[in-house]
Amino acid sequence: MSHQPYANGRVVVSGGGGAGMGAALARKLAELGAEVHVLDLKEPSAATDTVFHSTDLKDPEAISAAVADIGGPVTALFNCVGVPGNRTSPLDTMLINFAGVRHLTESVVPHMIPGGSVTTIASQAASHWPGSLEKLLPLVRTKGFDSAREWCEQHPAEIAAAYPVSKEAVVIWTQYTAVALGEQGIRVNCTLPGPTATPMTPDFEAMTGKEFWDRFPLPLGRPATPDEQADVLLFLGGPAASCITGAALLTDGGTSGGIATGLLSVTP
Repeated sequence: MSHQPYANGRVVVSGGGGAGMGAALARKLAELGAEVHVLDLKEPSAATDTVFHSTDLKDPEAISAAVADIGGPVTALFNCVGVPGNRTSPLDTMLINFAGVRHLTESVVPHMIPGGSVTTIASQAASHWPGSLEKLLPLVRTKGFDSAREWCEQHPAEIAAAYPVSKEAVVIWTQYTAVALGEQGIRVNCTLPGPTATPMTPDFEAMTGKEFWDRFPLPLGRPATPDEQADVLLFLGGPAASCITGAALLTDGGTSGGIATGLLSVTP
């Protein structure tokens, strides 16, 4: 598998990258020779050779300013931002996890080379997105950050479970926008990670209870590591995935497949 597009100082943008999967990805990209620009409020560790842009990813003006500062041409964009929902309001969770991701993408695309790619981290929590298609397509079809905010403000009941809802919106948006960006030669994909050992793990345990996660079925017998998830992102963003766009790739170690076939179950 070739990662050549990341070499020789090619410009890669990562929304999020201060910790967890995003930090692992930023480190791997830098090691491959990319010029990595990280937009986040948390700066990556000093060992990570990246260009850091302190950016509030729910502030569209801050996002636009950071992208303008980076310029181009951009080879790949990775949206690695995500808040679990217990630290922010439902509205802010939606703005960071969906509206900010979309705004960053729309800001970067004009600087992107033909053959470029956009890869976003969603979540296994969004694996039931088909059931939310009718509800969330109106949000996905809004134009611009402010319209997305307005939709969310007008639908408090629909966004109450903001973390899974925001990630479902990401999955639906990925498939929706892949058609238009495909005309420009730009691929758009997302991953749906299952349990992964990141700094967000205590947040998920606080939201649903540690007992739930202790019982959570993991066919591989362990959570994924941030490096493992980052390797999948590198694949989707690179030439080995040149015919893949509009995909929502489960990276949950087989849990969803086990549930779908009735071999596994998840109970609160």
